[in-house]
Amino acid sequence: MATRGFTGRRPPEATRERLPPGQYLEQDFPVLQIGPNPRIDLDSWSFTLREGSRPLKSWNWEEFSALPRTAWRGDIHCVTKWSKFDTGWEGVSIDDILAAAGISAPTEFLLAEGYDDYTTNVPVADLAGPKAMVATHYEGKPIEPDHGGPARLLVPHLYFWKSAKWVKGLRFTKKDEGGFWELRGYHMYGDPWREQRFTGD
Repeated sequence: MATRGFTGRRPPEATRERLPPGQYLEQDFPVLQIGPNPRIDLDSWSFTLREGSRPLKSWNWEEFSALPRTAWRGDIHCVTKWSKFDTGWEGVSIDDILAAAGISAPTEFLLAEGYDDYTTNVPVADLAGPKAMVATHYEGKPIEPDHGGPARLLVPHLYFWKSAKWVKGLRFTKKDEGGFWELRGYHMYGDPWREQRFTGD
């Protein structure tokens, strides 16, 4: 029987410094989603930028795979309180996607859209520079469907529900519109270090 207040061995200081408040270190890669994996055929896959309902630019899988590649390694944090350290991803940065389309972001906000009809909002400023990519590989291999393959949004500095699985496009919006979880009580921004899990946090 545990003594009242017993919490187990504390993690090393270096680990604690990398864990946002309320998080624990996970060695595996949990699979969390709202429904079954969508069936995605690479021959018909496409990724589209839109401003509202107006298409701006679209790529098929072959065209998207030919865009400049970037790699990122770092920590990811799920709102369900697990964190995974030193994850390795490869894909196309949002900056390179916009450059390939020959446009600047037309608004300050967007919704990432998935093949499973999932959406999540992200400020455009949080996708600029090295902050985000559309990832196609994890640890040197194509992303498995359970983890959002063939392509998913990666926004590692926000809670991982913002990194939409099975992403099919980004839709620029005039205002900050909530997506699937935001409309169900999750925080509009989702900063792990500020524990922005739910509305009002």
